[in-house]
Amino acid sequence: METSRGRGIRIHHYHLAAMKKSTLADIARITGLSITTISRVINGKSEEFRISKASQDVVMKAIKDLDYSPNYAAQSLRSSSMHTIGLLVPRIDNPFFANIASIVIQEAHKFTYPVMVIDTCENPVEEDRALDTLLQRNVDGIIMAPCSETPERLREIAEQKPIVLIDRYFEDEDLPYVATDNYSGAFDATKLLIENGHRDIICIQGAPLSVTSRNRVRGYRDAMKNAGLEANIRIRGNEYSTQNGYIETKLELLSGSPVTAVFALSSTILLGALRAIEEQGLKVPDDISIISFDNNIFLDYLNPPISRVCQPLEHIGVLSVKLLMDSILGLEDRQPSVMLPPTLIRRGSVRHI
Repeated sequence: METSRGRGIRIHHYHLAAMKKSTLADIARITGLSITTISRVINGKSEEFRISKASQDVVMKAIKDLDYSPNYAAQSLRSSSMHTIGLLVPRIDNPFFANIASIVIQEAHKFTYPVMVIDTCENPVEEDRALDTLLQRNVDGIIMAPCSETPERLREIAEQKPIVLIDRYFEDEDLPYVATDNYSGAFDATKLLIENGHRDIICIQGAPLSVTSRNRVRGYRDAMKNAGLEANIRIRGNEYSTQNGYIETKLELLSGSPVTAVFALSSTILLGALRAIEEQGLKVPDDISIISFDNNIFLDYLNPPISRVCQPLEHIGVLSVKLLMDSILGLEDRQPSVMLPPTLIRRGSVRHI
């Protein structure tokens, strides 16, 4: 095991070395470590060769300060590694996942890792094929929002290469994830409607088996129960789509049942619901209030602007890449799971009655 030498003396030379393209020799010169040790740290073999955490930290700091970019083309020829990240999303036409993909690509670019994006079309069979493709391409790690009901396949893959789940995850599983607290977001949104006098609130859900939809529905249910409105609970829908929002809102409004507010569990569902409301000759919020889960800038340009639960997309994307890269680079053996709090944004689509 090697130890660093002269780190305190040479640390002030970082800014000079960073003026030109850095090499392993530059890192060796300023850290006092051998090129072999540095290469092992970069390739995630620190534990195998018993390289100390202190030496690892010194190497990673030097890499960052020198803006060092490995010659991945040459490395891939030697190791068969593609130095690529795989990103699987269930619907790329969903603004939420499109935004997440954009953030992940930008963040991975900082590590000079390209991202291979695959749309699994909310289909477990397509997801399985996509995973096969990524494994055949020998990507270094995978970030994904799963649509499968069981984690067995992902558990097997996680034994071979790093995986980080985003948005959706498997409860009571050891697969790391970065997600929003969907339960509290839905609870607070429903509570806002109730505090404004609404009792007949329809909830239009997304894919019923996804953990995001289940937790949002649970938040809606509990808020209604806490207000003594258990008998008024009404849940419709089966997917995160504009068509689902349109059809379910249309059918509910045609049924003759009283509806004073709609809780759309995604911005895509919201758009369909708004069209159905308009076709029935109703106005938001004068005739019916509406609130949505998910944030998007276009919601402030609707008339009226839409109240919604905002997920921290930037944090989700950045954290997912950080967790994955920490695993790829061997900085962390065991990644945590991160649950982020949502924010309730109040706009003009909810009226007090």
